[in-house]
Amino acid sequence: MTKLKVANAPHIGTKDNVRVIMIDVLIGLIPAVVVATIVFGIKALFLSILGAIAGEILDALIVGTLAKDKKQLWNGSGAVTGLLLALNVGLGTPWWVLVIGIIFALAVAKHPFGGLGQNIFNPALSGRAFLLVSFPMYMTGKVYLKPDAVTSATPLTFLADHGHNISKLIEAWGGRGKLYLDLFLGNVGGTLGETSTLALLIGFTYLVIRKRIKIMIPVSYISTTFLFALIGWLIKPSLGDPLFHILSGGLMLGALFMATDMVTSPMTPLGQMIFGIGAGSLTYIIRIFGSYPEGVSFSILIMNGLVPLIDLYAKPRIFGEVNE
Repeated sequence: MTKLKVANAPHIGTKDNVRVIMIDVLIGLIPAVVVATIVFGIKALFLSILGAIAGEILDALIVGTLAKDKKQLWNGSGAVTGLLLALNVGLGTPWWVLVIGIIFALAVAKHPFGGLGQNIFNPALSGRAFLLVSFPMYMTGKVYLKPDAVTSATPLTFLADHGHNISKLIEAWGGRGKLYLDLFLGNVGGTLGETSTLALLIGFTYLVIRKRIKIMIPVSYISTTFLFALIGWLIKPSLGDPLFHILSGGLMLGALFMATDMVTSPMTPLGQMIFGIGAGSLTYIIRIFGSYPEGVSFSILIMNGLVPLIDLYAKPRIFGEVNE
């Protein structure tokens, strides 16, 4: 007599697993790594590889030591966290600062909540926020390790330092067309992974084809930022037009690769739309009214904390349910 193994629902047959999904994400980030290497040099490639390897090894050490579920070993999630964090730091960040950020991301923001699938906040963004507070000089680009490295201020930093007057930025850059072309291709200062919109879109397209991305989140995120920037631009043109705010800073990296994290984002399309609207509005508000010129990381982390409430509000009504 054959013994049947009964497992909990859902009973869905698929060839996908965590390792396959994480490999796809790593592949989707390759274009950003390539452009970062071209623009910033070999150190950008070193930091990217170091982030991925250190993330996977540290994740395996934590799982092997503390976790009961050993199936989480070597599933690629640590490599994704490490690479994403590497793409969220600047060229002047020492390798040991990156490693400290990865340790925080995994040992504080991920595994204390139960490991993969249980964390509330995006680990890579949590690591970035920790580094911003702990090592602000490295993270804000005030210190560079090589004299021949790209040392120009990011467009958002320049804008904030000059009273949010985009005319001065355009003049300093040599024209609006050149500024936007550089922002699109990646010929600007900033963190390793945020500079090239083109590279990020290529990786994003791959993940969409592979059905790894919740497209509602980036669409609502980018659209909301565009709308807020449009209103601000109409009221005060010096704040910058919507296209500038879409292309500059870490918005595209955050909207396409960070906010779409499967674990820390809502499950339903309505919830994902609310999440994207909240993140987009907070990003613009922090950029214009905050003391920090970029608002992507903090806006996504704030919305991560609200995901349980969003899921509760946006859960679909069960057919036949009666409101009491």
